[in-house]
Amino acid sequence: MNVVLLLLQLNTDKAMPTFFTIEGVKIQLFYKDHAPPHFHTKFAEHKSIIRIDSLEIIEGSLPKNKKKLILEWAKENKGTLEEIWNDLNPKL
Repeated sequence: MNVVLLLLQLNTDKAMPTFFTIEGVKIQLFYKDHAPPHFHTKFAEHKSIIRIDSLEIIEGSLPKNKKKLILEWAKENKGTLEEIWNDLNPKL
């Protein structure tokens, strides 16, 4: 069983599990989500959607310091994010 399926089974919010938490910012991906490939962030009252390929924020916002941190983290972990996206959304 791959890690994504295991996380989906263990997580009570099966539609949108948290895969990573970076300095309080949750990184979440939906199962069977819409294109383009992206991830969601949640930090306090702030939410955003970030494209995996370009790291462009396509919806919402984060505080400046958290935005910088998450975009740097996502750049370093783009391959992992793509792999998780593809596992969750095999037909897109």
